[in-house]
Amino acid sequence: MSMVIEQQSIQAFLNALADKSPTPGGGAVASVTASLAAALGNMVVRYSQGKKSLADYSVVHDKAVETLTGFVSRALELAESDAIAYAALNALWKREKDDPVRMREWGVAVAQAIEAPRQVLSMCVDMMELLDGLTGKINAMLKSDLAIAAVLADAAARSAAWNVRINLPLLDDEQAAEQMNAQVEQDLQATRSRCERIEQACR
Repeated sequence: MSMVIEQQSIQAFLNALADKSPTPGGGAVASVTASLAAALGNMVVRYSQGKKSLADYSVVHDKAVETLTGFVSRALELAESDAIAYAALNALWKREKDDPVRMREWGVAVAQAIEAPRQVLSMCVDMMELLDGLTGKINAMLKSDLAIAAVLADAAARSAAWNVRINLPLLDDEQAAEQMNAQVEQDLQATRSRCERIEQACR
């Protein structure tokens, strides 16, 4: 995978984000936010591992660390994928509609621009389910961090959804676009309800 975003300092990423350039943009932000949610959730679990009072949840904790570590890496991969996909779509957009290159590559470019944020949203659904399953099974001193991880995962999901929606009208298949939009709404409802439940449990 490309390591460009992953290897940047926070300041370098923010500078690139603020610059007048098409990438990185909202798609990369959604992915990086998802990685922050996963990393913070991971910290919560690591502070819960090995505590005698939580010994009954050791298997849950070990699995959570493994999964959340994978989410961090995957989210950063998707940040890079999103930037590459949007750059390709943006380049084609500048060509005339009857340009042979645009006509040949447009469909694939649109699909790839949708796929990266769609995967981020799907990952956030899974992450929120995992975080929800951790309530009552973590170090009580880190309840606020678990809630923040959930809020970040919800924000990442909502952000990714916008990046899917903005490109759906570009699909030639209207039925596929409608089905994907319906799935997006279902995923958002799932993340939002779980986020609210986690926040309530952490109060």
